[in-house]
Amino acid sequence: MGITPQQFEQMKSRVSGKRRAATPVFADTHRPVTPVANAIILGIDPSLRGTGFGVIRLARPQPELVACGTIACPSGWEASRCLVRISQTLRDVVKNTRPDVCVVEGLFFAQNLQTAILMGEARGAALAAVAEAGLEIYEIAPRKVKQAIVGHGAAQKFAVAKMVQRLLRLADLPEPDAADALALALAHAQANGRFSLSPPKRI
Repeated sequence: MGITPQQFEQMKSRVSGKRRAATPVFADTHRPVTPVANAIILGIDPSLRGTGFGVIRLARPQPELVACGTIACPSGWEASRCLVRISQTLRDVVKNTRPDVCVVEGLFFAQNLQTAILMGEARGAALAAVAEAGLEIYEIAPRKVKQAIVGHGAAQKFAVAKMVQRLLRLADLPEPDAADALALALAHAQANGRFSLSPPKRI
């Protein structure tokens, strides 16, 4: 059974009798990011009414924002119309930003079947649009993203957005869905920027 580097450090702390609080992976904001591969990363947070997307470029001393936004669909639109808009918008994003890789939020257990179906449809539309461009696609579980960016897996959306704003040195707080997408991209960048015992899952 594999363990993560963080779990290994926690085990060492227990043995030595010392305890250390969880630390987000980007806590050291002065440490340079070395772009080895996948220099431009597209993050997608799928949702039928508000799909967030965020594109970052690995740079020194910190990652840089390329583009972000929310694909909003009014509540009066049919689901099929929303799916078309999601696909078309993401095709344009890929065309304009030319990402090297894409990462999406992993599946989670929805409150009800209808919500799960709608989330699955939005996710499928997003994946199809990105896959058409030939990009490698990975997924990261929501809790792992929060752990990586904020330092604990139960962080609130506002805390994630504030940390994304800080990491990318943004003048304004990004919209919630766009912030989640940018957090995905940042978490993927960190996971691939060092040796990892639990690499991102490719889909």
